[in-house]
Parts: sequence; C-alpha cells; structure tokens
Amino acid sequence: MGEFLKLKTSNCKNCYKCIRHCPVKSIRFSGDQAHIVGDECILCGQCFVVCPQNAKEIADGVEEVRVLLNGPAPVIASVAPSFSAYFEGVGFSSFAAALKQLGFADAEETAIGATLVKREYEKQAARGEEDVIITSCCPSVNLLIRKYYPTLVGCLSPVATPMAAHGMDIKRRMPDAQVVFIGPCISKKQEASELSSIDAVLTFEEIARMLNEAGITPEPVPDPKQESRARLFPTSGGILKTMDLPEGYTYMVVDGSENCRAALDDIARGDLHRCFIEMSSCAGSCIAGPIMEKYRNSPIRHFQTVVRSAGPQDFKVDPLEDGAMYYQQRPIAVPHAQPREEEIRAVLAKMGKTRPEHELNCGTCGYNTCREKAIAVLEGKADISMCLPYLMDKTERFSNNILDHAPSGIVVVNEDYEVQQVNPAAMSMLHIRDESDVRGEPVVRILDPLPFIDVLQNHKQVRDLRDYYAEYQKYIEITIVHDAVSHILIALLRDVTEEEETRAHKEELARQTVDTADKVVEKQMRIVQEIASLLGETAAETKIALTKLKESIANEDTGK
Repeated sequence: MGEFLKLKTSNCKNCYKCIRHCPVKSIRFSGDQAHIVGDECILCGQCFVVCPQNAKEIADGVEEVRVLLNGPAPVIASVAPSFSAYFEGVGFSSFAAALKQLGFADAEETAIGATLVKREYEKQAARGEEDVIITSCCPSVNLLIRKYYPTLVGCLSPVATPMAAHGMDIKRRMPDAQVVFIGPCISKKQEASELSSIDAVLTFEEIARMLNEAGITPEPVPDPKQESRARLFPTSGGILKTMDLPEGYTYMVVDGSENCRAALDDIARGDLHRCFIEMSSCAGSCIAGPIMEKYRNSPIRHFQTVVRSAGPQDFKVDPLEDGAMYYQQRPIAVPHAQPREEEIRAVLAKMGKTRPEHELNCGTCGYNTCREKAIAVLEGKADISMCLPYLMDKTERFSNNILDHAPSGIVVVNEDYEVQQVNPAAMSMLHIRDESDVRGEPVVRILDPLPFIDVLQNHKQVRDLRDYYAEYQKYIEITIVHDAVSHILIALLRDVTEEEETRAHKEELARQTVDTADKVVEKQMRIVQEIASLLGETAAETKIALTKLKESIANEDTGK
C-alpha cells in the first residue's frame, strides 16, 4: 500500500499526530521519522489529513492520465457524485464540458454504477441468506476487514463497488475506452490496481490542478435531474436511502474508523445478528473523504449540496450480465507475532512502568494502552522515547539531579518576580528551611529584586554582581539570565563570603604593612636628618679649623 501514500521524510517533525489518528497503527517510527507500513495500511488517509507538516503525500496520477489522454483510445471519466461538494455550484454537465476541454472523450457519473450496486444489495437482502451483510462500497472498510478481521470477510457483500460497476458498464458499451475514476478517496487508487475495469484514478485535488494548469474553469451552472437518486451514495446513510429495503434485517449506518472497528468487534463476538450495515471508513462518508477533509472541509454544507443535487428516481441503466458484479473478497495476511509477556514487561520497565498503576494509558504516544505501545516497541514500530510521561519524568529527574547536586545556588523566578524553584545549595545559602516556604512568594523575601528588574525590564546584564546580605551575614555573587521562551529568570548564586573575608584580611595586612613601612621610613628620615645635622656641625667646625690652619701656615711662609 505504500506506493499510494508516501512520506516526505524531510518534513516529518516527529509529532506522532499521524499514529494517534491511524485506526490500525500502521506507522513505524525510525530515526525520528514516521514511515507508513504498507502491508498494514488500509489507506483511510487520516495520516494525510491530520499531518501538520504535510509530510504525507498521495501518489500522483496526473502524468499517467496525461499519457492516456494523449493516446489513441478514448478516455472516459467516471466522476464520483461527491464532486458537487468539492466543486460547489458546478453542475455535472458543466463539469463534464470542462473535462472534455481537458481532453477526455466524455464524462459520466459514477452514480450510474451506484444504481447497479444498490439493485444487487436489494437482491442480496431480499434473499436473506446471510446473517450479517456489510456494504462493500468503501475500499478502506474492505481492507480493514480483509487485513484485521479475516474471519468476517464472509460478511462483506460480494457486490462490486460503484466505481468498478460503472467501469464495467462503460467498457461494455465502449470496449476500447480507457476509464479514469475521479473522486475524494485515496484507497480507490489501490482498488483500481486490482481491477480491469478502471485504468487510472485521480483525486478531486489532482483534477482541479489539471484544470487550473490548463486555464479551464467549470461554469457554475447546476443541473438537478429527476433520475439521479444514487447521487446520495457519498452521504452517510445515502446507500440505504436509495434502496427499497426488504424485511428481515435491521438496517444501520456506521461511519468513522473507530465506529467501524467497534461494530466489527461486536460482530466477531457474535453480538450482532440479522443486520445490514452501510459501513464507511470516513466519518460522514465520502463527502468527508480525505481529499475533502484536507482541502474542502465543510461537511454540513456539503451534505446539503449533495442531497439537493439528487433526484427522486434512479438512473436508467441496463443490468450487467449475470455474475459480472460479484466477486468474493479474500483475506490479506498481516504478519503479527505476539511477543512474550516477559518481553512486554521488560519494555514497560524501561519506560518506568513497573507496576500496573504506572500504566497511565494516556494515549499521547498514539497507542491506546501502554502495553500496546510496548508491543509496538518490540515490533520495531515505536521507540521508548515516544512516551510523554516517561520523557517528562526522565527530564524532571535529570533536571532535579542537576539542581540537587549543583554547587552553586539556583533560584528560578517567573516574570512576576515570584520564586518558582530553589535548589538545596541556595536553600542552605539563604537559610531556607523548606522550598515550600518560598515557592510562589515574591523574590524580595530572599533576594534584592532590583537586579531581576534590571534584567527583565531594562534588559541589563547582571553578571558576577557581589553584595553583602546582612540578614545572612554573607557576601553573595549573583548572575541572572532571562529565558524569554520559558518566561523565567534564573539566578545563579555563589557564596563569596570567605573570598571577601580573605580579600579584606589581605587588604588589612597590606594596610598594616604600608603603615609600618611609613613609620620605618619616617624614623629613618629622622635618623638621616639627625645624622645630617650632626654631619653639618662637624663639617662647619672642621672648615673653621682648617681655615685657621691654612692661615697659620700662610703667615709662617711670609714671615709675619
């Protein structure tokens, strides 16, 4: 099935939305990417509809149809009756004219084939041979039963789908024709691959793209017909509304994958009998098909549009030859090995679910129960990390481990300056007995709020800001970081009291050393001055004595 619905790997963001909506969990996760498991897929298209990144894409049939249109054989379009919901206001004759401009030889309504199908349903119900009859019009329902309820394949009506019946009718009248079905469904592409009556399938989105590229706009001209009751087929309950219901059965409508599975479970248990069930994989039937839901999601208005387009009488169409519209559906084996209980418990233990009360069954991983998730892990379809409670618990433990063992104090404050979290180091530093004593309280109770205000309102950096907190008799160095995404302020605290005391002690020693040096210098200066004074007096006396001696010597030389 994978060739009809593909994954654009680069766009997958690992959000798990597809697996949450997949009714059969046919998606495998590997390398943080979602991969469609083709053997298990029923092509309901829910993953395509809900993917927020548009990572799922339908296999494009446009080029194949263009090849047919350029070939020698006439190409006839079989248009599903839900077209009036997608192309609102456009009547079939107008739409057929647009298709002819595109190159189709002609266009007909698939509702013609639906008329043939409802006749066979009436005959089958009138015979009353089966206990439970499930309509076979929805290929996704057919795949669901064939793959996941193989024992109920006998409950599926062997009547062909309207698409197949109309293709047979066209080729009966025009043996050389190529038939292209146009509708809102992905699974029709798979169904056509098993049929000889349908040569290609286009979705409404694909044909709209072809018309747009060719510059063709269908005229908004309605064309209600008296003979068009089968146009009701794409609405919920529309099949039954077209039938003349024989007695003997309870007639009911079941749509939506979850409701279909619930009904099938009841049938498998033997809780439902003598019922004729119109069953559709899409909630709201074909007018809420994946293409409609993705691009034209307005189910109430579309229901009204389709109902108003339907007339009170059946299309006039000759029956096909006996047996042509009947074929027996066959089961499709889906490999599924049930792991041992000890293996399941081992995976549950890795997810932190060691007791039954740990199994929350929250469904955020996409699986209904933790056990289903554990089995998916063992099948290689899921990863343990897909469990949100597990991830949250792991993240919380990791965060708490960091906070509890961080040597620095950590105080987390919200943008209203209220304390959200305090780690043990900060509690010890700020004399907090219990975290609950300050959690939710204004930060001013434990720290100066001005640095927090500067960071949040004034966009200032506060890094390694030291201050003395008299109430704690401590010097604290604080760095504050604003996490704008989480709307919190994180304060990192460091007790620098010892550093400050050591620094102050060193400063005091330095001051004392300077004072001592000043005193020594002053004393030395006094000594120097005293010595200089003494030296000055001695020098003067020496000078006088030497002068006198010089004069005496001079006098002797002159004989005076």
